[in-house]
Amino acid sequence: MHFDDLLKNAAKIGNMPANDQSKASMQFPANWCQGRTAFGGLSAALLYQAMRQRIEPSRRLLSLSTNFVGPLLADSDFSLQVEVLREGKSSTQVLAKAIQNDQVSVIVQACFAKSRPSGINVPVSKKMQLKPVDPRYTLPFQSGAMPEFFQHVDLCPQQGAMPFAGADTSHLGGWMRLKHNTSELNEAHIIALTDAWPPTLLQMFKQPAPASSMSWYLEFVQAPQLDSQSWLGFEAITHHCKDGYGLEDGCIWSESGELIALTRQTVALFD
Repeated sequence: MHFDDLLKNAAKIGNMPANDQSKASMQFPANWCQGRTAFGGLSAALLYQAMRQRIEPSRRLLSLSTNFVGPLLADSDFSLQVEVLREGKSSTQVLAKAIQNDQVSVIVQACFAKSRPSGINVPVSKKMQLKPVDPRYTLPFQSGAMPEFFQHVDLCPQQGAMPFAGADTSHLGGWMRLKHNTSELNEAHIIALTDAWPPTLLQMFKQPAPASSMSWYLEFVQAPQLDSQSWLGFEAITHHCKDGYGLEDGCIWSESGELIALTRQTVALFD
């Protein structure tokens, strides 16, 4: 199933009255899985798309915080429940949950806000270090050797190494896009793509072993204005890793070098 078709299903649920949302359900196919659960970027994007329907268009996404509570299984009904926690003059706080078999699988909390007059302006201090994208070096999908969802995305690495390479660096970076995207890139697409990269520490493993995102935070610097074929740049560093948990930070860039979003996640390692 196409990514935008899944977004449309999530939007339909988000448009329902709050007391009817639990009665509606949706599914996703197994080719959107990462191991036994939904690819994390997909589940977060679906919850975002559902909550977006409850927010007036003038308010853009500022931040999105995601906790992966339990597995979200393919080919099985689940519901999306959205609750507007508070709506003020300038901002709206929203909570959304993916519920399957009467258990919470994923929780997303987001903040939306509209622009306000301000005399304070601090330019972006970061600069992209990526070279221009070269599609010839896009990773091919290898069934059985890569997560199933990977057949829907293009990754073109430039920094770091492949997972389980025993690398001596934890930095990771490159370019990303959806393979079959037909619509302009919005926040939902960026949410999904950002999580397509493996945890930065996985390249340091000397043999295959799992790693799992526990919490994930995204901050949008600006509303994206990108066409369907645009590549997005990704650069991430590891700040700290000890006792089986790592903390990584990253930047999402446009091809022209504009900072679009910042990402941070806590990863559990099982090496």
